[in-house]
Amino acid sequence: MFGAASQRVQMSRGAGYSMIHEFLPDSRIGVRPYPSPNHNERKGKPIDSIVLHYTGMESADAALDLLCDAAHEVSSHYLVAADGQAFQLVPEARRAWHAGRGTWAGETDMNARSIGIEMANAGHKYGAPPFEDAQIETVIALCKDIAARHAIAPNRILGHSDIAVGRKIDPGEIFPWDRLAAAGVGNWVEPAAVGAEGHSLQLDDSGPEVLQLQQSLASYGYGIDAHGTYDQMTAIVVTAFQRHFRPALVHGIADPSTRDTLARLLANAPAI
Repeated sequence: MFGAASQRVQMSRGAGYSMIHEFLPDSRIGVRPYPSPNHNERKGKPIDSIVLHYTGMESADAALDLLCDAAHEVSSHYLVAADGQAFQLVPEARRAWHAGRGTWAGETDMNARSIGIEMANAGHKYGAPPFEDAQIETVIALCKDIAARHAIAPNRILGHSDIAVGRKIDPGEIFPWDRLAAAGVGNWVEPAAVGAEGHSLQLDDSGPEVLQLQQSLASYGYGIDAHGTYDQMTAIVVTAFQRHFRPALVHGIADPSTRDTLARLLANAPAI
């Protein structure tokens, strides 16, 4: 598997930048270079985020082929296979094409500010299989290494679903964010129990509580306007929040468990 990785020679599509030989990996954790042509300049923006994805494909080989195919114009900085092998496709100094349309904390070009890590996992389309232990251990080590070198705050370690609400759902509610947090990666609080007493906020509700919910989600970083009406976009953003931070029940309703978890998460997070 991946036996040809060290033989790849690619030409970058980035303006004024050619990759005619393998680069030296940025990470110190034993990453193998596997150059992709799909990247360009970061446009002077700081690297301040890590975005985690699943590939949604049946094999890591297929994902590597896609991420390194110039015709598809998609890439990531790293790919971590199920067995824990890690590959670097794009130098961290370059802007990989992994995030697409989306926003976080007012930034609409997250490709320019983030390091993208793809995890080989078939995803929801194929039944949302669990992530392998070896894979998660490598992702933890890689995130810690990247975060240390770029001074990335815990609340800027995100899922694709956080920044592309309504468009992407990876790495999904099955991803073990709690396990990453226990190892010192990401911002996390133990979710409040589902079914706690209190009323829920949902579609077509309006008023100060809805406004506060929207303001809290925006304060954490989600792309949402605060206007006091629980519209479809609010439900979509609540769903994205639940998928990451309250995965036991993902339904887009701001129940007491969701609101309590959000409040404690905000209290635990540095300013964005």
